[in-house]
Amino acid sequence: MNFEQIYRRKVMDTDAAVASIRSGSRIYLGGGAGVPVQLTEALTRRSAELRNVELVHILTFAEAPYASAELSESFRANALFIGGNVRKAVNEGRADFTPVFLSEIPSLFREGGTLPLDAALVSLSPPDEHGFCSFGVEVGTTKPAAEAASTIIAEVNRQMPRTLGDSFIHLSRLSAIVEVDYPIPEAVQGGSSDVHLKVGQNIAGLIPDGATLQMGIGSIPDAVLQNLTNHKDLGIHSELFSDGVVEMVERGVITCARKSFHPGKIVAGFLFGSQRLYEFVDNNPIIELHPTDYVNDPFNIARNDKMVSINSALAVDLTGQVCADSIGTRLYSGVGGQLDFVRGAARSKGGMPIIAFLSTARDDTVSRIVPTLQPGSGVITTRNDVHFVATEYGVASLHGHTIRQRAQALINIAHPRFREDLTKSARELGYL
Repeated sequence: MNFEQIYRRKVMDTDAAVASIRSGSRIYLGGGAGVPVQLTEALTRRSAELRNVELVHILTFAEAPYASAELSESFRANALFIGGNVRKAVNEGRADFTPVFLSEIPSLFREGGTLPLDAALVSLSPPDEHGFCSFGVEVGTTKPAAEAASTIIAEVNRQMPRTLGDSFIHLSRLSAIVEVDYPIPEAVQGGSSDVHLKVGQNIAGLIPDGATLQMGIGSIPDAVLQNLTNHKDLGIHSELFSDGVVEMVERGVITCARKSFHPGKIVAGFLFGSQRLYEFVDNNPIIELHPTDYVNDPFNIARNDKMVSINSALAVDLTGQVCADSIGTRLYSGVGGQLDFVRGAARSKGGMPIIAFLSTARDDTVSRIVPTLQPGSGVITTRNDVHFVATEYGVASLHGHTIRQRAQALINIAHPRFREDLTKSARELGYL
C-alpha cells in the first residue's frame, strides 16, 4: 500500500475540510494543547450557514470563537471541563457543562454512549513510514473520540511532537487532512512563591523514595517537585504533566525504575507546558500516553505501589468535603481526574491521596478552609474519600478520624487570621 498516495488524496484546505459538517451535528474538538486551531477557525467562518452545532470538548488552550454570544444560534459548546475561554458562556447559559469523571469520558463517545459523535476535529503529528500519526500532546480523550466519530478531520502539524504509547491512528482512518505548521499552544510557567514552596515542603515530607506521583500543572505541583530533589527513583502516573517533570528526569530523580505498573515509563493522558516540554517528549521512549479510561482507571492507578496523588481545591469544609469545580453556584472548572486518583491512590499499597492548596484566596482576605461550603458548591471529593489535606501551615490527616478530630486538624492548618472564627463556627455546628 502506498501511504503517500493515500495521504495526498486526503489533503485539502481548511474550508474544504469542514465543508461536510452539517447543522445539528455533534462535533468533538481536540482538547488541551492539541486544539486544531485552524480547523476551529474554519468551522467558525461557516457560522452564517450552520445552526445548532454542538462542540464537545475538555479544557482547551486556545481561543474559543464559537462560544461568543454572537454565534450562539450556530454553535453551542458542551464543556466536559470548563476553561477560562468558555466559563462566561457556561455561566450565562449560552454553553453547557457536563459533569463527568475523566476516566469515564471515552465511554460517552463509544457505541451506546450518551454523546455519539458525527465528527472529530483533531491535531496530529505527521505520519511515520508505516502511515501512523500520533495524537501528540493530547491522547487522553481525543483518541477515543476520534475512534468513535463517524468522520475524522485532522490537522497534521509539523510541530506536533510524536508521543509514544497507545497514541496512534493510521492515516487510512482519516476523512480529511489539512497540513499546518504552527507552534503548539504553550502554558506559561508561573513559578512558585515562598508560600507555595512551603506547601510543597510539607507535602514532600510525606513522599517516600520510590513513590509514583500524580500531579497537575501549576505553582503547587512545581513547588512539590522543587522539594523532591533529594528523593530517589520517583515515578509518574498522572492524567497530565508539565515542565517540572522534565527537570526532575534530567536530575535523575524521576527514573520510574521502581514502579510496579509500567516500570521505566512515565504514563499520562495528556500534557501541556513550554516548547521545552514538547521537545522533550518527542519520540522519547520513557513517555507513554494513553486514553483516560486507562490512565485514570482507579484500578490501574492502584497497581502503582506507593501511589501519591496531589490535587487542589477551591474550598474544604471542616468535615473534609472538597469543592474543586465551582464557587457557590458559579461553575468554574470540572470534575477532572481528582476522584479517580484519590480513590486509586487510597487503594495502592503504601499509597496516599493528598489535597493541597494555599490556605487563603483573594490576597489573604478569604479562607479556603470554611465551616460549611457555599450553597450550590460541588463536592468533588467526599469527606469519606479524603486522607490528607495540606496547606503552608502543615498537613491534616483526616482518614479514620472523627468530625471533631477533623475540624480541629483543619483549623490547625488554616491561616492564623481565621482560626478563631473557624473554632467559633465549629462549636456552633457541634463539631467541637
